[in-house]
Amino acid sequence: MKYYLIAGERSGDMHGAHLIRALKQKDPHAMIRCWGGGAMQEAGGELVTHYRDLAFMGFWEVFKNLRTIRRFLKQCGQDLLAFRPDVLVLIDYPGFNMRMAAFAKKHNIQVHYYISPKLWAWNQGRAKKVKANVDRMYVILPFEKTFYQKFDYPVTYVGNPLLDAVREFEPQPDFLQQHLLDERPVVAVLPGSRKQEVLNMLNTMLEVAHAYPQYQFAVAAVDNLSDDLYAEARKAENVRVIVNQTYDILHQARIALVTSGTATLETALFEVPQLVCYKTSFISYQIARAVIQVPYISLVNLIADEEVVPELIQSDFSFDMLKDGIGRLIEDSPERSAQIRGYQRIKQIMGEARPSETVADLIVASLST
Repeated sequence: MKYYLIAGERSGDMHGAHLIRALKQKDPHAMIRCWGGGAMQEAGGELVTHYRDLAFMGFWEVFKNLRTIRRFLKQCGQDLLAFRPDVLVLIDYPGFNMRMAAFAKKHNIQVHYYISPKLWAWNQGRAKKVKANVDRMYVILPFEKTFYQKFDYPVTYVGNPLLDAVREFEPQPDFLQQHLLDERPVVAVLPGSRKQEVLNMLNTMLEVAHAYPQYQFAVAAVDNLSDDLYAEARKAENVRVIVNQTYDILHQARIALVTSGTATLETALFEVPQLVCYKTSFISYQIARAVIQVPYISLVNLIADEEVVPELIQSDFSFDMLKDGIGRLIEDSPERSAQIRGYQRIKQIMGEARPSETVADLIVASLST
């Protein structure tokens, strides 16, 4: 069978890689073409376009790059029709993938969606478009199944792919020595995997490093971004910049400063107390405030349906708030214990599923009928 996968960011690339491996196990003759990244390519997908060229975030940032996005949509459509897959598998990245779903449906290509767009967060009416254009939806958050029931659209909860990734992680025994980290407690700094995130978040996150010389700060950098973005961090005392080793950093961390996104849930699965951080442009933030329909921005709090981790958003994302939060969480305290108990509840809610294998089974079975 022929499979076409589209992921538009680093986390999607990781999940897509797990799925590609599972598909190849279920279908040894699988031909897989993809938009994604190095992980999907290494897993056996023929890479067409790298996600670093697609990584626009925030309402205003997307608006400024509409011409570029339209060009990529056209190229993707042309490539999809030339390859003519048996199924198009979309992985998150809704702004792009929702349009590709409609395009594929128009051209009679079966559409499966793995990792639902966060429709429950804003403009919930878009679920009608999903129902019209997506043949099968595989959701990774327990409450998403209930959400889609409101639209009479049956979906399958497959568990969260981060469970696979964390379960398979094997820590490096010499990690601390390799990166010149000593015995002081490690503060993990996860500024995000997109250029705009790092630009908006990293400098403020690192201001507190000077206030806490008794701790050491480890920045989780990514190789899909220019090393120049981390130049100031590399000069800072008390800071180490470590590329593509986020899980090793979390494995060693006492606490973490985390840009809102998938990384908040990864941090929770490692049971590392965290401060969730988020800041964007003024225009994007004002638009988001007007349309967001959920009480939290972090996946941790959304799954728990209560505030397990503090969220420092926009003006609350400041030196003073970070300094205070670190002071409350890095030592044994009621706040620290409460977060860890919350993480354990979240693990129970998510279960022990192996989502990549489950989704591959469902996709292959659907093409065999």
